Amino acid sequence: MEAFIATGLIGISLGSQYTLLALGFTLIFGILGVVNFAHGGFYVMGGYVAYYCTAVLGLPYPVAVLAALIGTAALGWLLEALILERVIDDHQATLMATMGFYLVMATTVLLIFGAESPEFSFPVSGVWRAGGVYFPYANMIVLAVCLAAILFVYWLVYGTNVGRAMRAMAEDRAVASALGMRTKALFPFAFALATGLAGMTGALVTPILALAPHIGDPVLAFSFLTVILGGLGSVTGATVAAFIVGLVEAYAAVYLGGSKGALTLFVLVLVILVVRPQGILGKEVRRS
Repeated sequence: MEAFIATGLIGISLGSQYTLLALGFTLIFGILGVVNFAHGGFYVMGGYVAYYCTAVLGLPYPVAVLAALIGTAALGWLLEALILERVIDDHQATLMATMGFYLVMATTVLLIFGAESPEFSFPVSGVWRAGGVYFPYANMIVLAVCLAAILFVYWLVYGTNVGRAMRAMAEDRAVASALGMRTKALFPFAFALATGLAGMTGALVTPILALAPHIGDPVLAFSFLTVILGGLGSVTGATVAAFIVGLVEAYAAVYLGGSKGALTLFVLVLVILVVRPQGILGKEVRRS
């Protein structure tokens, strides 16, 4: 029973990390209609910014995480304002632009830091114990920060005028624009918020898992999988799906093994999508 509870805590921690990635991904798709293939690249960039700040500049780790958040948000703002804004209504062009930007980021990281994984470890070690339940302090801290960030995103989206404007843009961009909402400001803001969340997640998680130029590919795959499972454009659906994915991955990895765990996850997603093609909380598309 203790092992079952400990695995559940790890799954919740994974779910909180996937939630931040999925929220950013679904915000970009819901508001801009853009599938951001550079999302994993911002995760990697956040990890390397945090590593550079701690290892080279000697800054405290919390400051490094904040720098990763601000740096990737600024980079996302520039990407949307300077490149995507010009082709925002051309889905094929936005796919190519984000994919190309991901390749540019990955190549830049490779040229500056090399292909080897740097020595980047979480500043807090040790394990919290309660009876027979064990939970690393690093995962506990990451879980707390991720949950705080998730609550902030929900407050921003559902409790502020900016959030209401973003949801209006996601529902009907033409009507929202006709009502005077400023798409020129909302689009880059939404993109910066999403990429900042990805960068912060990378800064938090890569010291625990691994930091390398190529780790953005599985991050993109899991983000895309989670968003589809939750329902494209659904913030709540992405959150629910992320925690489901995290728990399934944790329990399957412990009780079935790594490869079987991944297979279990994909089979579960296929079953859910067969029963509910629009995702857990996605809206059904009406056909004429």
